[in-house]
Amino acid sequence: MAAGAQAPCFLNNKSQLPAIRSMFPLKDDIPANRFPVVNISLIAVNILVFIYEIKVGSALDDLIMNHGFVPARFTWQQAENIWDLSRFQPVLSSMFLHAGPFHLISNMWMLWIFGDNIEDCMGHGRYLTFYLLCGVVSVFVQAMAWPDARIPLIGASGAISGVLGAYFLTYPQARVLTLVPIFILFYLIDLPAYFFLGFWFVMQFMQGSAILLAVGGEAEGGVAWWAHIGGFGAGALLIHFFRSRDWRRIASRPPIRLKRIRKDRW
Repeated sequence: MAAGAQAPCFLNNKSQLPAIRSMFPLKDDIPANRFPVVNISLIAVNILVFIYEIKVGSALDDLIMNHGFVPARFTWQQAENIWDLSRFQPVLSSMFLHAGPFHLISNMWMLWIFGDNIEDCMGHGRYLTFYLLCGVVSVFVQAMAWPDARIPLIGASGAISGVLGAYFLTYPQARVLTLVPIFILFYLIDLPAYFFLGFWFVMQFMQGSAILLAVGGEAEGGVAWWAHIGGFGAGALLIHFFRSRDWRRIASRPPIRLKRIRKDRW
């Protein structure tokens, strides 16, 4: 999904989070023991910011440019004045901007499925800090891959990738009910989280490496593959420091039977 005429979106993390090219997650089987107030709040803030994006109309380009993260601009500002902390503001604000409805919905859907369990094993305050840190790391990993990029980086999927990395290590045996197309039919398959998320990460790495080699380090608009990779890695590392002492893996439930769905229903 492209940003269209509305925003000069660089690496907008489009539809790659909720679907691994063909697989689409519907839900997991891990119940949360506490109400995920932070996770729901993050989703709400992202939605409210997107509504604001719609309301600004023709000023959207300026909004994206000013509050999206531009690697080349950050480098230039650092060279001009290393003590100018204002250059860090887009690092955070870029996490709450989205290129369009599908960009927003796809990211929030993934956060809805996996975020509540990570908040559950950390606690509210730690989860918020963890989420923002993963987003910051993802931005700078993408910037290292494309240091001269002049197009804004926007989207929550870098931070959400951190949630996925944490989930991958914390609930590897959880079951993810996934919609999988096979030829002309769609199937509901209960996949283990380690397979679903592990395959997703491999796809991100392959795509990111291929694009990096193909364009020779010159940035183009599209998916922020290296933000996904950096966020996932940050989440897998930080989970060991942010997880509560009393966390525990919840035993996975028996797998759901394979169901076939007529393609014309989707």
